[in-house]
Amino acid sequence: MTETTHQQHGAGTRSPEYRLAQNALRGLRRDLFQDPFAYRPLPPRNTDGPFVRRLPGRLRTAAQHLPHAVVGAVALLALAVGALSSGLPGGDVPALLSGVLCALPVLATLVRPVGAFWLSLAVTPVVAILYGNGLEWPWMPGAFISHLAVLVVVALRTRPRTAVWMWVLTSAYAFLSDVVFGGSYYYTNSGPMMVTSAFALLVVSLWHVRHTAQQEVTAQQTVTARERSRRTLLEERTTIARELHDVVAHHMSVVAIQAEAAPYRVENPPPELERAFATIRENAVAALTELRRILGVVRAEDYEAPDAPQPTLGDLDALLVNVQGAGLEVEKVVTGAVRELPQGVELSAYRIVQEALSNSLRHAPGASARVEIGYVLGGLGVRVVNGPAPEPSLVKPSPGAGHGITGMRERVSMLDGEMTAGPTDDGGYEVAVFLPVATVIEGDA
Repeated sequence: MTETTHQQHGAGTRSPEYRLAQNALRGLRRDLFQDPFAYRPLPPRNTDGPFVRRLPGRLRTAAQHLPHAVVGAVALLALAVGALSSGLPGGDVPALLSGVLCALPVLATLVRPVGAFWLSLAVTPVVAILYGNGLEWPWMPGAFISHLAVLVVVALRTRPRTAVWMWVLTSAYAFLSDVVFGGSYYYTNSGPMMVTSAFALLVVSLWHVRHTAQQEVTAQQTVTARERSRRTLLEERTTIARELHDVVAHHMSVVAIQAEAAPYRVENPPPELERAFATIRENAVAALTELRRILGVVRAEDYEAPDAPQPTLGDLDALLVNVQGAGLEVEKVVTGAVRELPQGVELSAYRIVQEALSNSLRHAPGASARVEIGYVLGGLGVRVVNGPAPEPSLVKPSPGAGHGITGMRERVSMLDGEMTAGPTDDGGYEVAVFLPVATVIEGDA
């Protein structure tokens, strides 16, 4: 057995405690020892929050740098406390140097957060030994503020695991300092540092956990909303496909019947013509068979084939009577020369009016509506507008499923039309649609 095999066998038989410790040390190395002085500037603050986005333009821009200003203010505080409490006789220059050493790690968190932690640990004994007053150890007051601020800022900028390791290393430094040099000082503040930093880092870690959970929930909600929108779109397209199946099947049936009857309308037709009509009929029947298969694919489990043919604009009056019976006052206006349009266009126009009136019943109960049908040269115009719901109203608005506008847009897009939908100035709602129809000029063939 080779040495590599022995090593792999030994690694596989190690205890869970050993593997846990190994993973922990690997995390320590990755968080605090791997490129600790990497340049990572603090990014501007997000201004999309509920409070910040209400601020005026200049204040909103200034709010982007609020974290930088807070860190700078804490650095000034550490500088002032470190300079005033140095206790070094010799003038202002040594005191100022003590304050600068305390402020430097805090400022370093803006660009090199992990390196700022190591810098704070390195600065602490220098300030305590060179400029200490012989009463406190190991943190002078300025160094105490500096190190606590560094722990909090670095924990905010990294993750809870890094906060744990920083606290552990701070505790180890405090323990060694007390054991080696603590006897020479009147008071050791390792205990207050450990308790205060533990509480602060716990709060930051809880914030991290909550913030991460919120981000995951938001991402999941976004994915869910996108999937719901996609599913709604597919459902609407499936409904349109089922309805258009009847329209296309009707036309194909007419083609098949006419192709079968055409040879009998001509006296002594040539064989080539009979074969041509037979081919047309066979293709029409084959197309009908494929249409039935397609309907089977898009049909839902609870779908029932309609007993009546698909509606057209000729059935619009019956629809308006039913809507008026439900409590919606509807006025119908038709402009232009009424003519027969392709059945797919009439079906789509009927469904758009039906859905718009249904939305009026749900969202504006008790309001009045107006349906305008305009026959123009290039197509068909449909406009449905309702007024605001009367106040007070005994009937409360119903939210509905939210698929109505999506279905309308799909029908309009299928016919290469145009659609606008939105609230009106008086508080109502308007749906305007134009469905293009190719103009057939006599003599074109």
